[in-house]
Amino acid sequence: MTPTPKLNKRAALGFIFVTIFIDVLGLGIIIPVLPKLLQVLGHINVNRASEYIGWLTFVYASMQLIFASIMGNLSDWYGRRPILLISLVGFGLDYVVMAFAPTIAWLFVGRTIAGICGASTSTATAYIADISTGDKRAANFGMVGAASAIGLIFGIALGAYLYAINIRLPFMAAGAFAFANALYGFFVLPESLTKEHRRKFEWSRANPLLSLVRIYKKQPVLAGLLGATAIVYIAQKAVEYLLSTFIYEKFGWTPASVGTLGLFIGIVLFAIQGGLIRYTLSKFGQQKNIVAGLIFYAIGLLAIAFAGKGWMLYLCMVPYCLGGLSGPALQGLATEQVAKNEQGELQGAFAILNSISLIIGPLLFSYVFFFFTKEGSNVHFPGSPYLLGAVLMLISIVMVIRSFKKDINPTH
Repeated sequence: MTPTPKLNKRAALGFIFVTIFIDVLGLGIIIPVLPKLLQVLGHINVNRASEYIGWLTFVYASMQLIFASIMGNLSDWYGRRPILLISLVGFGLDYVVMAFAPTIAWLFVGRTIAGICGASTSTATAYIADISTGDKRAANFGMVGAASAIGLIFGIALGAYLYAINIRLPFMAAGAFAFANALYGFFVLPESLTKEHRRKFEWSRANPLLSLVRIYKKQPVLAGLLGATAIVYIAQKAVEYLLSTFIYEKFGWTPASVGTLGLFIGIVLFAIQGGLIRYTLSKFGQQKNIVAGLIFYAIGLLAIAFAGKGWMLYLCMVPYCLGGLSGPALQGLATEQVAKNEQGELQGAFAILNSISLIIGPLLFSYVFFFFTKEGSNVHFPGSPYLLGAVLMLISIVMVIRSFKKDINPTH
């Protein structure tokens, strides 16, 4: 069924927003809660728990990496709707498993399910590409970015607050959200990909690495944009996965204080990606938004690295959140380089890059943080991961500017 009425499109966009929000919400919830749950289930200390967290993140990201192209290509064949609904049910099962897990091994089962279902982000963004055009497409990707960012930050805050009531309550809440959204989508979500625009599933196009190589060869502009996106994704992990550890080490905050900062970040991100970006895209265009956003990211990361007082973090997060202007514009520009029946494959590539960054980023920045904060270190610098992140953002700026100098030829 094709969503022609405006009301259907609006409802569909709302559903996609909530779907991606719930996807990332589950990831955010486990950041403050998982260490404590591991200690309880395994009767281990926090150091041992951190090793399990690394492996759980690896399993989650690896499943996303393997299944991102598969899910994207399946959605190009069967349509977006069935893939999205199946993934949401899977998310609900994951949270149920984690909420009632009797041992650590069951957490790995849950993270495996979550990684597979998390690959549905490629389908959700392909849906946006199906029903959007021009500047509206990039603006709608802004809503996707807002959903992702808010889901992560709100998840961290929700996990911290619900943990005070019951350690398993955050997972129960996330599971309830996922099942409720699946039920809502079953009744209101229309199909966005008409039959004449579908193509058969091909295993050769579902290989995650070959998919990236193929997309890189198709358009020289895409090669630069996707490369820059990968670096941005990696740099973002310094904030997404290490911020609470950095705050505990440097400023001695409580989990509740971290949760409050998380809510502040979520509000700012929603204002920027859910509202401001629609103005800046129409006013300045995609290319200027991309460059400006990446500059803001670099400024924000530098500010975090050298913040001397805890309250300064609230100020630091404003330019960092403004960096979110770049993501939707990058994604919108990339979608203009491929055909309608290849959007699932392209969004699968974005999901692959995110999964790779999820494998590399947390390990890289955790190691840098450990090196500059360990006992006996010649230089004690907790902000070192954020300085490195700023350098990566500067590299991405150079890459996108070089891409802009090449011919950009929209295919539709």
